[in-house]
Amino acid sequence: MNVNELLKDKGIKITKARVVIYNIISDSDNGISADYIFNKCIEQGLNINLSTVYRNLDMFEEKAIVEKFDLGEGKYNYVLKKHSHKHILECSLCHKEIELQCPMQQIEELVKSKTGFTLIEHELIMKGICDECKKKK
Repeated sequence: MNVNELLKDKGIKITKARVVIYNIISDSDNGISADYIFNKCIEQGLNINLSTVYRNLDMFEEKAIVEKFDLGEGKYNYVLKKHSHKHILECSLCHKEIELQCPMQQIEELVKSKTGFTLIEHELIMKGICDECKKKK
């Protein structure tokens, strides 16, 4: 699906700025900041304000187009929302399973931001006891 179809499907008016912002994010392999997006827009000759970039990023996040990662100290990175893998949380007593979204994506962004490392894989093991089993005890 191209950017125009995606925006239309999400009920977002198609503008040059939105298409450019989306394409900048799409072309990046890693999370990128609003400042980076703003500078790329200027490089591409788009007359835009930083506040416009932030408004569009907020709308893209609200419409589940991008994911926003808090890097701390008021800094955020943005990536296109992908169909990410999930993890299973299993009760140690009754073995009931609950599927969870991967909580590692924000950690991966933090690692990249702080160290420059791009994680290529991770392993996450979670164990717990469900509410029903806690109540039985």
